[in-house]
Amino acid sequence: MSISVQHTVTKRFLRYVQIDTQSDPMSKTFPSTEKQKDLGRVLVEELLEMGIADAHLDEHGYVYATIPANTDKDVPVLCFCSHVDTSPDSSGKGVKPLIHKNYDGGDITLPDDTTQVISPDNYPPLKDQIGNDIVTASGTTLLGADNKAGVAAIMDAAHFFMNNKTVKHGKIRILFTPDEEVGRGVEEVDMQKLGADFGYTIDGAERGSIEDETFSADGATIRVKGVSQHPGFAKGKMESAIKAIGEMVARLPKDRLSPESTEGKEGFVHPVRMEGKVEEASVTFIVRDFTDEKLADHENELRAIMDDVMKGYPNSTAELKVTEQYRNMKKVLDKYPHVVDYAVQAIRRAGLTPKKSSIRGGTDGSRLSFMGLPCPNIFAGEHAFHSKHEWVSVQDMQKSAETIIHLCMIWEENA
Repeated sequence: MSISVQHTVTKRFLRYVQIDTQSDPMSKTFPSTEKQKDLGRVLVEELLEMGIADAHLDEHGYVYATIPANTDKDVPVLCFCSHVDTSPDSSGKGVKPLIHKNYDGGDITLPDDTTQVISPDNYPPLKDQIGNDIVTASGTTLLGADNKAGVAAIMDAAHFFMNNKTVKHGKIRILFTPDEEVGRGVEEVDMQKLGADFGYTIDGAERGSIEDETFSADGATIRVKGVSQHPGFAKGKMESAIKAIGEMVARLPKDRLSPESTEGKEGFVHPVRMEGKVEEASVTFIVRDFTDEKLADHENELRAIMDDVMKGYPNSTAELKVTEQYRNMKKVLDKYPHVVDYAVQAIRRAGLTPKKSSIRGGTDGSRLSFMGLPCPNIFAGEHAFHSKHEWVSVQDMQKSAETIIHLCMIWEENA
């Protein structure tokens, strides 16, 4: 069945990215920043205006809403999920979105900082966007396409269903989450209230992509307790925790096991934060790979580096603490192959070539899958995440919304 969509996704996206929703990895609150709720309130207002009567924002910053079924068939309840927060890696305040219409294939120089140039040499997917309309920030902030492009696509699809009641679908649940960028996106989700059988995050990059595999992820922290002495009288006594930590980081492989030297299915150990003083210091890592066994191998290598370095600090102690973050959702999705198959069909119906791939990262769907909601990831069109070069095309966001619409129809047809 063909559909004709009067798209609202672009206007929505331009509005959403101007709301600062940056999350904070150091915060102890949930959500980590109250300003994420600012967008949540806007989304609830828009959903209510569409006629989605139960839309609401809870105390944790989650937006829940239901599009009621309009079919007599017993269709599994679907959830579509995107996150409202933007990355702490680049400023999300004062975003000025710009539309570069009818992109000609050349470099895009951002006006508020002309040293920021988005080039197809660095971002090859731009070469497939000639003639499309490219949205960027102005050069001093990220754009927020990760993941407001997904938010806007879901909202566009919701608008379509509420205005096209003859298009059959089952019950659809909408979930917008905070704090995905700091690894806490689904910590407070009420799964019973959500009440969905299967889900899809809309948080992918290249148009037509469907991702059924993510990294498995751990966090690791090494904490060293050294021996402090007055530096004028420290000979033979002082053992600097800072220097011990520095040696450990310096011994990490550079030609492998590092983000800057790996790709595809290769994992890594990446130091993301260091702090301390002579008496006590620590370094925090993220550890990533596609299997639990490889994660364990990387952690054992890190432990071996720590133990070897500490031989030079006989009166000091070191501890490695590993914390599970999320696991490869493929373990769950392989039990429900039709969830991905239907998404592939929907992408084709939207006029695109499906591209099944793995994510060198994670989504809310990684954890939702292990919480009982099998949840692959569908493209939203976002590129150059977490940077001032972030961009998305209008046409890709439209195709993302159309994919959601076709996907709901396919589930109804097969019920």
